[in-house]
Amino acid sequence: MAGVVRQKIDVASLERYIDANVPDLKTPIDLKQFGYGQSNPTYLLTDANKHKYVMRKKPPGTLLSKTAHKVDREYRVLHALENTDVPVPKTYCLCEDDSVVGTPFYIMEFLDGRIFEDPALPEVSAEERTEMWHDAIRTIAKLHRVSPASVNMSSFGKPAGFYNRQLATFKTISEAQAKAVDVETKEPVGQIPHYDDLVAFFGDPKTQPKDRSGFVHGDYKIDNVVFHKTEPRVIGILDWEMSTIGHPLSDLVNLLTPFTTALSPLAVSIGRGSKAFLPGGTPGLPTRDQCVSWYRDVAGWDPTPDLTWGEAFGIYRGSIIMQGIAARYAMRQASSEKAMDYAAQMKPFAEVAWSLVQEYKKGHAEKAKL
Repeated sequence: MAGVVRQKIDVASLERYIDANVPDLKTPIDLKQFGYGQSNPTYLLTDANKHKYVMRKKPPGTLLSKTAHKVDREYRVLHALENTDVPVPKTYCLCEDDSVVGTPFYIMEFLDGRIFEDPALPEVSAEERTEMWHDAIRTIAKLHRVSPASVNMSSFGKPAGFYNRQLATFKTISEAQAKAVDVETKEPVGQIPHYDDLVAFFGDPKTQPKDRSGFVHGDYKIDNVVFHKTEPRVIGILDWEMSTIGHPLSDLVNLLTPFTTALSPLAVSIGRGSKAFLPGGTPGLPTRDQCVSWYRDVAGWDPTPDLTWGEAFGIYRGSIIMQGIAARYAMRQASSEKAMDYAAQMKPFAEVAWSLVQEYKKGHAEKAKL
């Protein structure tokens, strides 16, 4: 999965830093870049002993967001979770000195396992598919059980008001992203559809879920976990850039997004939904309700009453993230080879969020009549 280096690194400078600060790695190193990593460029390092490691760094250039690309936060939470039952890669160093490779970076363990881009897991048997999804659910529930205070991370985020903070953060980010101008066409990226109405709905205290607090990964999904090479279990969670202390509902609905978007013809039409996730669509694939039940058994709370609200917010949030990729592509800063696809899908994906808001309103209006 690693190949040509698209964003160049001063390898000699990196090797000097490693020699002085990371005794586990033996120089010289071979450097390749992974194809994934829309936000923070990600590299495979192979040292002189043929041992493999991963480096994550901030992207180069002027960044639109002051809150995104926080590789220092990734390092901090990974390091804190190393001695818990949450599977994470071992960390080796955090370098915040821009003079080494241009931007801050950290180095972590390379997990020799399986990463699946398709959450339907078409490459495995029906039995393995069931257990892999079951363990992905168990794994995020384990994270949600960890008390931040128990690993000296109480300061990692605020214990209340998660969704209001998310709204404020994404408002700032989205408004900056909308103004980004394509370097060739000179056209602005533009705002997502129904933006003001979505913000008003999610900010209404009468609709928001009751506060819960704990670690949240921020982008938990099947392609951000590494499965064992031969066993149907998770050996590590990747991409912690958006992790914080917040509401665990956000992680659960993010993982279950394929089940949500499968029910939306619009999402399916733009390649953001798959009929494979409809009930009975794929042998061994659990239903959304089964996943929620598995989660409830380990996490110890029932997210069912707030699922539709959470799904709507998750899709809204996803459309803002797509807008960010579109903005970085417009400025030719995007590191992912798929950046153009995300840019095209941004606006229709926001329409999916709006349809879920209507579904939520309809369901609560019907309950009010009973």
